[in-house]
Amino acid sequence: MASLQVSGAGVGAAAFAAKGKASIGALRLPSTVTVGEVCPARRAFRGLVVRAATVVAPKYTTLKPLADRVLVKINSSEEKTTGGILLPTTAQSKPQGGEVVAVGEGRIIGDKKVDVSIQVGAQVVYSKYAGTEVELNDYNHLVLKEDDIIGILETDDVKDMKPLNDRVLIKVAEAEVKTPGGLLLTETSKEKPSIGTVVAVGPGPLDEEGKRSPLSVSAGSTVLYSKYAGSEFKGADGTNYIVLRVSDLMAVLS
Repeated sequence: MASLQVSGAGVGAAAFAAKGKASIGALRLPSTVTVGEVCPARRAFRGLVVRAATVVAPKYTTLKPLADRVLVKINSSEEKTTGGILLPTTAQSKPQGGEVVAVGEGRIIGDKKVDVSIQVGAQVVYSKYAGTEVELNDYNHLVLKEDDIIGILETDDVKDMKPLNDRVLIKVAEAEVKTPGGLLLTETSKEKPSIGTVVAVGPGPLDEEGKRSPLSVSAGSTVLYSKYAGSEFKGADGTNYIVLRVSDLMAVLS
């Protein structure tokens, strides 16, 4: 089974299992509240605040996003490690991806109406702390803006991810395994690389007239990027990738 591990700028990690439909997980604390309460339902533990998803009453069976928002059905949390060990509920990672089940009608930019570019049924990866989580028909969903979606998963391998808007997919250069003096470095002492090769680029951001502005880099370029930016992924073959905004690129190397 192909697998894909995900983390957000060194914060979280997740597994992507190609089994029927794509499944992605990552550590995430949704900023959501529970319907019917004056204050968000929460439990504080040593500075950590946990909030429950907004529960939609059973009499409501559909949810229609407005403007440029989309409704994503969140993929199930992984119940086992890659080694087959069962995880308790508290140790299961929160998903960071799912299936788009509804989209808004788009938004107006200038005098032009711009439709949401993501289709219903697409498997997507979204920003770790984006959106509002809701429980609808006994399933967890996320309502978020189109711009909070990192990319579309077209296959079971991250190298084929289609980045959206002003984002780029980068294959991270391998970290040095030896010091200049020839000493072998352990995994913990290896310096985190901030150089990589652009694999794919998004269509570009929308300008004031609602038109896409092409990005300044193209696939195949070697770039230097901000060390702690973006969302990190591990492909099926163990290769490291990162998706970040083009504004987080600092230079093109040649």
